[in-house]
Amino acid sequence: MKALALVVVTAAFSAGPIVDSPKVGARGDAFYTATMYQQDPADSLYRAAREAFTKNDFARASDMFNRLVERYPNSAYHGDAMYFLAFSYYRMGGTERMRSAIETLTRLKAQHPNTAKGDAATLRTRICGELARQGDEACAAEVSETATSIERAQRDAEKAEKIADRAERDAERSGRSSRSSSSSRSSSSSNCPGEDDDDDERVAALNALLQMDADRAMPILTKVLERRDACSAGLRRKAVFLVSQKRTPQTADLLLKIARSDPDEEVRQQAVFWLSQVPDERAVDMLQDILRNSRDEELQNKALFALSQHRSGRGSAILREFALKNDASEELRGQAIFWLGQRYTVENNEFLRSLYSRLNNGELKEKVLFSLSQRRGAGNEKWLMEIAVNPKEDIELRKKALFWAGQSGVGIDEIIPLYSRISDQEMKEQVIFVLSQRNGSPAAVDKLLDIAKNDKDSELRKKAIFWLGQSRDPRVQQFLIDLINK
Repeated sequence: MKALALVVVTAAFSAGPIVDSPKVGARGDAFYTATMYQQDPADSLYRAAREAFTKNDFARASDMFNRLVERYPNSAYHGDAMYFLAFSYYRMGGTERMRSAIETLTRLKAQHPNTAKGDAATLRTRICGELARQGDEACAAEVSETATSIERAQRDAEKAEKIADRAERDAERSGRSSRSSSSSRSSSSSNCPGEDDDDDERVAALNALLQMDADRAMPILTKVLERRDACSAGLRRKAVFLVSQKRTPQTADLLLKIARSDPDEEVRQQAVFWLSQVPDERAVDMLQDILRNSRDEELQNKALFALSQHRSGRGSAILREFALKNDASEELRGQAIFWLGQRYTVENNEFLRSLYSRLNNGELKEKVLFSLSQRRGAGNEKWLMEIAVNPKEDIELRKKALFWAGQSGVGIDEIIPLYSRISDQEMKEQVIFVLSQRNGSPAAVDKLLDIAKNDKDSELRKKAIFWLGQSRDPRVQQFLIDLINK
């Protein structure tokens, strides 16, 4: 779950605006603002500007942030106001406004260097990437330089790794304990420069460079993904997503290599996840191999999803094969069943129906019921009703089948006669519930009124009355009034 979360956050970062909850001082901390800056003469103006920004009124917000910047140069809010002024320009869009944003961020760096780091640096890189794509040479050079810093970081990391290896060998030769040298090395690697905000800035630069010049960006990404030091794991995770978004001759090879050999579990999982987007049969071969031979359930889960999304016709066949595996976990088999239901084919439909009768696990049978209910017009409604009325089936499964039949469009004229055909109390209650879900159906209300008035079982009458209370049919209101006054 964590990997996946990460893929999504990374995708949102790549495609959408940068988060507007920066980490610096007064920007996002209301308590901090109230207690530290309440005497600041710009306090009320800053609050009003932030409120406008939060409401996406960026024209009004930019006007107020600009006034604060010009009128209160000594305010504690000055640096944050410049950041949000640039951000407002960016969100308003347009070449001139984005250039104004860059100019504002340039002044921010000169006047408030600490505020200009982190979120502000990432914002600048993002905006510069947009301008570079429009032909701005200065921004193109800046983005290229930022991305190239990753190459320098790669070389520095490799040098640091060699120095650490040499120091450890020297320590062993001098008789020091390996535990001591290992501890020292661990301590030195705990402060990972590759996990701070600078990485976000460089990833933004890589993303911009990838859009401008994939031929140059891909070799840089490849070098990032070749790193094996612990501090580069976070950067590699982000780089995997960027690679997956480009259809180059190297994309499939690189993702396959990462999925097989990267030392970080999350990096491998993300590579498997994004293999779903690679139109290459080798990706399908690898996903099948993971399902057959891996013991990592999280990795297998990613492989199931990737197969369900892959365009290859083999994807469904492999999912069907996995759903039959008795030695696979219930959760993973359930996922295979779910994804088969989402990828409709005649073969999948027939397979799921036949699988139901072969299963002994109630949870998996329930997942088959749900999957089949998602496909209308394939005879599944009738099949679900057959399960619902079969007295040999488990009562809970019969109730689920009836519910999903009702949700999948079975006609009210087929549900109403069930009430008199079945004798089981629980199933009668389920019929009442399913009828109650047909909002606006006069026939359903008629039947519920009939049960509430005439059924010999008081508990069933109470159930019908309860669900009638959820209806807006005027006949129900009069019935309840009559019942109260009886």
